[in-house]
Amino acid sequence: MPELIPILNKNDIDHMVARVARRISSDYQDRELILIGILKGAFVFLSDLVRHLTIPVKVDFIRVCSYGSDVSSSGNIRLTKEIEIDVTNKDVLLVEDIVDTGLTLSYIVDYLKTFDPKTVKICALLDKHERRSENIKIDYACHEVDKGFIVGYGLDYNENYRNLAGIYHLKL
Repeated sequence: MPELIPILNKNDIDHMVARVARRISSDYQDRELILIGILKGAFVFLSDLVRHLTIPVKVDFIRVCSYGSDVSSSGNIRLTKEIEIDVTNKDVLLVEDIVDTGLTLSYIVDYLKTFDPKTVKICALLDKHERRSENIKIDYACHEVDKGFIVGYGLDYNENYRNLAGIYHLKL
């Protein structure tokens, strides 16, 4: 039976999301911002982030697959849901649950740049450096984790644990 080791509780997460939302609201004051949530993991974080923002935003989603039912990325990334909002000459903020290797985000950033946005920046709930293989800049990170497989608050293992209000290290 897997063991769940607490990392962050609901209250901790809410404070971190509010803090990042204040920074984003300040940085994008008087600008048109499009948030693009990376499905499936970022939907909970994006939902809370949007409610904390004090600026108007548009929201879209993109979906890529790279994990399957394993605990590490396969390295094979497939786009399974494209963006629907026109991002040409717009400020885009990618919203991700966790940045691990950086492969998925590099792929998505390259994809988005083909639409000629004004800017593309990254907001991550968790920034994990343990297996980072891509040199990718995280513009807004709520929390850094050193290592381990993380679940809860939208993050999953084989489609389980997304519903947990806190964030946990999953010990298999």
